[in-house]
Amino acid sequence: MKRLSYFRFQLVALAMASSLFAWAGPGAHGPNGEHLDQESSSTTGGLARLPDGSVNVPKLAQRRMGLRTQLVLESEAAATIQLPGRVVADPNASGQVQATHGGRIEPGPRGLPIAGQPVKTGEVLAWVRHHAEPFALAAQQAQRSELKAARELAEQRLRRLVSLEGTVPRKEIDAAQIDVQSLTEREQRIAASLDARESLRAPVSGVIARADIKAGQIVDTREVLIEVVDPTRLMVEASTPDVLLASRLGGAHLAGVENVKLQLVGAARSLRDGMLPLNFRVSVSAGALPLAVGQPVTLVAVLQERRKGIVLPASAIVRSPSNEPIVWIKTGAERFTSQPVQIQPLDASTVLVTQGLAADNRVLVQGAALVAQIR
Repeated sequence: MKRLSYFRFQLVALAMASSLFAWAGPGAHGPNGEHLDQESSSTTGGLARLPDGSVNVPKLAQRRMGLRTQLVLESEAAATIQLPGRVVADPNASGQVQATHGGRIEPGPRGLPIAGQPVKTGEVLAWVRHHAEPFALAAQQAQRSELKAARELAEQRLRRLVSLEGTVPRKEIDAAQIDVQSLTEREQRIAASLDARESLRAPVSGVIARADIKAGQIVDTREVLIEVVDPTRLMVEASTPDVLLASRLGGAHLAGVENVKLQLVGAARSLRDGMLPLNFRVSVSAGALPLAVGQPVTLVAVLQERRKGIVLPASAIVRSPSNEPIVWIKTGAERFTSQPVQIQPLDASTVLVTQGLAADNRVLVQGAALVAQIR
């Protein structure tokens, strides 16, 4: 009986302990110090971020994620500086279409132009039907009526003189013919002005970059209606406060844009809003230019000076939660530790680490973005 009572007591105690764990309040601890109000953390494949900020990645997960490391070495590379810029059209391969007089838009032979449509120099894109004020229109119509009446009288006089040919001097018949011809041309000019329209023609060959016209739209004088650019001839305009930067440049390229070459055309000799504009001509080794007019870009200017540092692929650099550039250093067979660094971009695919790394560090150069996502 005593053994049976002791066994029942153990069952009751075990049930109470189970209920205690099940209904543990916030902050409750177990016998080993674990938090009873938190679910046990389990990671797939052993992936885990450790309390010190490092990441544990098993060997099997490293192969599955395609992680690659590189033992870094210190070297020298050209110093670089980043400049803000934007893509602009080459003034020798672009143009604007404006109306010299106000009027109403009418479609051209191919309809109204659409952005991206290829055009050729001199092609009619649209028509502008001019409209005059009521007073000016009435004056033109009255002048046309006067010219018509004068022309009819001149024609009657010419017919009379021709019928009297031989009795009147020849010079009077010739003068009458000239008067009729002059009045006829003036009347035709006035009639044409009453129903005149202006052709909007493409100033250069290229594509329509912008077209802000619709059928029946009333436009004003000197209003920019259509812009045409040659997509194969673009430029980049960068800005810098250093007026001597142009003499120190050894080259330039666009950050994040591959296969694009920049050639310095020249630097302005007057500041604009406290900055000196630098103009670069854009060329591409193959394919079409991956740029558009007005697109903001970051230009990496390569200086003639050289600096010491560690050259790494751009894929090795990731951002920390505080938006600080970091790299992941392999400190163990399955352990990676983040390290803040200072970098300078060299080109679209490599960077120069100037501070934060030593020559004997093994840096993760492939798959760093995947490791940074492990929580």
